[in-house]
Amino acid sequence: MRRIHAYAVSLALGVSITALPAALSAAQEPVNSHGAVDTGEQAKQMAMALEVLPVANIWLGKYRQRHRIPALSVAVVKGENTIWSRGYGFTDRKMSMPARPDTIYSICSISKLFTAVAFMQQWEKGTVRLDDTVTTHLPWATLAPDDRESVPITMRGLLTHSAGLPRESVHPYWTGPEFSFPTQAEIRATMSGQSPLYPASTTWQYSNLGLTLVGDTVEAVSGRRYGDYVTDSILKPLGLDNTRPYIPAEKHGGQMAVGWGALRDDGTRPEVALFDAKGINPAAGYSSSVEDLAAFAAWQFRLLRTGKAEVLRASTLRDMQRVHYITPDRETAWGLGFATYQVDETDIVGHGGSCPGYRSVLMQNLEEEFAIALAMNTMESPGAIGAQLLALFKARIEAKDFEVPEGVEVDLSEYAGFYDHQPWDRESVIVPWAGGLAWIDVSYDEPAGEIGRLKPLGGDRFRVITQDGEERDVVTFHRKQDGSIDYVERFGNRDRFARPLISD
Repeated sequence: MRRIHAYAVSLALGVSITALPAALSAAQEPVNSHGAVDTGEQAKQMAMALEVLPVANIWLGKYRQRHRIPALSVAVVKGENTIWSRGYGFTDRKMSMPARPDTIYSICSISKLFTAVAFMQQWEKGTVRLDDTVTTHLPWATLAPDDRESVPITMRGLLTHSAGLPRESVHPYWTGPEFSFPTQAEIRATMSGQSPLYPASTTWQYSNLGLTLVGDTVEAVSGRRYGDYVTDSILKPLGLDNTRPYIPAEKHGGQMAVGWGALRDDGTRPEVALFDAKGINPAAGYSSSVEDLAAFAAWQFRLLRTGKAEVLRASTLRDMQRVHYITPDRETAWGLGFATYQVDETDIVGHGGSCPGYRSVLMQNLEEEFAIALAMNTMESPGAIGAQLLALFKARIEAKDFEVPEGVEVDLSEYAGFYDHQPWDRESVIVPWAGGLAWIDVSYDEPAGEIGRLKPLGGDRFRVITQDGEERDVVTFHRKQDGSIDYVERFGNRDRFARPLISD
């Protein structure tokens, strides 16, 4: 039954959650940051969210433990609201400081989104153009001579990673344990000794060097140091108090999580020293919290919906998030700074980040105004985790509500909890789900692919419903003398109720 697969085709989530289910008692309460009043549709979406969040919370806790991730923080956004955020694990070397939504992590390449916004602010002012050559504003930014025919390297090419530049400045800054990032002066001094990888505008090649040059351009045309400019023109106006265009070393081991390396075969992780991205800051040097990344996503949704200029014009942001370059095989597409891709046929705009000891992702569904921000202090894939969270929400929206048979009264919460399948399998959970119950394998890495549905029949009896809506056998819950659930029976076999829905 737990192997029944549920496919999903749409995505939505309520903008206001005012009640906290028991299963989230260990999590931070959902937040409505703008005090929005529920409409009927919003109330319906809120109910859907309340059914998904306990599962997401439990699954994330188990995933972190299973993969031995030291610390992980997550925030979920709908419209202008962060509806849920939570930290898991511990941020310090002694494993004593709990991770929180305001825990600071290196967000590495998500830095590029702020650099792109800064550039487009200057574009709105008319100080730069997308088709300006990079040497228009940075005369020193010339590569070694190349005999291949090529169009000029433009700012648009830098923002879309199609300029043909090398991926990195010629310094070994991704090599530990020192992670010796170059200064701005060192990047300039070595630029002319690097050769193009490809003729411009012919091949997509991700380039930290390219977005570093975009940041240098912002500095050149604004007449201000890059860090000062983005702080005053973007971060402060948006209220992103825990976001900085650098790593706050003084907070390392405190509010800022320490970094850890990839998991060794023996289950341990090496410590990773704190780094300073120096001249690469515009491309990879920012620090932030999922709380702030959620607010950054909410700003984008608000700007696109209202059309009221705030930091950028809505038309500018919309242009940044459309595809400006796509590879011939249609496998990779890029906006101006923004990555554009699909997760299970859902269009996503955002960016990921990977630096020594930290990984992060910001995934935004613009159509549904839904976003997930996730950060951790080790090298597992946040994108894979985010994709599973998206799939869980989509699965709930896909599920058609069961209608309770006339004369049947059922309290679905009575059946909710962990169920033990030893020695045959790990434990799973049963939760209220779309007018019935769902049986979900939270102990595995793809919970949305393991959703079985149970339709209430009354008298502690439920019918198994397949992914195609086909009615199958009946399962029966049995109670103890005190009325609590003892086990669920299917085909004469029993899965014991283990404990209530409190996340591990």
